[in-house]
Amino acid sequence: MNFDKKHNRFNTNSLKWNVKKDELAMWVADMDFQCSKAIRDALYKKIELGIFGYEIIPKDYYACVIEWLEDRHKLKVEKKDLLFCNGVIPAISSIIRRFTEVAENVIVQSPVYNVFYSCIENNGRKVVENKLIYKNHKYEIDFKDLEKALSLPQSTMLLLCNPHNPSGKIYTTKELQKISDLCKKYGVLVVSDEIHCDISQKQYTPFSSIDKDCISIISPSKAFNLAGIHSATIIAQNEILRNKIKIAINTDEIAEPNSFAITASIAAYRHSKKWLDDVNAYIKSNKELAKNFIESNTNLKVVQGEATYLMWIDCEKLCENTDIFCEYLRKKHKLYISKGSIYRGGGEKFIRINIASSKDTVLEGLKRLEKACLNF
Repeated sequence: MNFDKKHNRFNTNSLKWNVKKDELAMWVADMDFQCSKAIRDALYKKIELGIFGYEIIPKDYYACVIEWLEDRHKLKVEKKDLLFCNGVIPAISSIIRRFTEVAENVIVQSPVYNVFYSCIENNGRKVVENKLIYKNHKYEIDFKDLEKALSLPQSTMLLLCNPHNPSGKIYTTKELQKISDLCKKYGVLVVSDEIHCDISQKQYTPFSSIDKDCISIISPSKAFNLAGIHSATIIAQNEILRNKIKIAINTDEIAEPNSFAITASIAAYRHSKKWLDDVNAYIKSNKELAKNFIESNTNLKVVQGEATYLMWIDCEKLCENTDIFCEYLRKKHKLYISKGSIYRGGGEKFIRINIASSKDTVLEGLKRLEKACLNF
């Protein structure tokens, strides 16, 4: 597939490209690439039928997820371990409501995906940040602080992001095992958001392979550019947890698929492996291009990350808080990126840039960034 091809997403109800005509959108996490031909063909066939009634979740859906997890990530699960849900975030919100009480602590390892905070706080729970240690342009877990947070009487859940957004960090098996041991010690449930697991430059370890008493959530949405289709799978190998989740997601009415979710997911997992490999190679190339450009032409530093198509960039030598810089960047240089403060945990010194676009688009964005740094 030609990932260099540009697609005009203006006036298509795109959240990402709901910007002015002269602005370049490199913020929210979706890709500017067409889905695989297999996915598009499957959806065309669905559309040709022209009937979009209520849908079931067929055995084939579970079978392809099981195959994908074992082939791609060396994780063996059974059909009974899996639950369909219409999104990772709806699943997380539902699980928070079911497994924690109002005013209890949900721990996050910040800086982290900003919607985690709203999931927790909108449900009346308290965010406790286990701030990651930033050192030599990469992140490490502060295990001493994590144990302190877990030991608090009101701490009942750890919301993990692996691979990590925004840094792109893939937690090692050793790190995950230590997290699991500490959470078991203090009776804290781990919920692992693994939505970025298939966009990576090295193998990631599913938390479910470490801890069978956790809840993990995967989705084809990021890797196969299906965010608007709304499809996710909850992995719960513990029967008691799984039964409670089933009640929660059905109570919240988020367990039924839309007309395209199952069709697109099966086509992704079963028929789009080569496409994904090609996307990963293209993103790796874009990352190398961006890192070399940024560190050669600005005083910014790229954080070392192994996953996602997002780049987390250290702006400390430019400014103490990037909120003003991001506003300046958009207003004066027409580049729309994500300000780091929304991810908390010291994120105000960073910016996040989405490089899942054609090389020409990425290069244009980098040039605008360079010009902004010179004139800010």
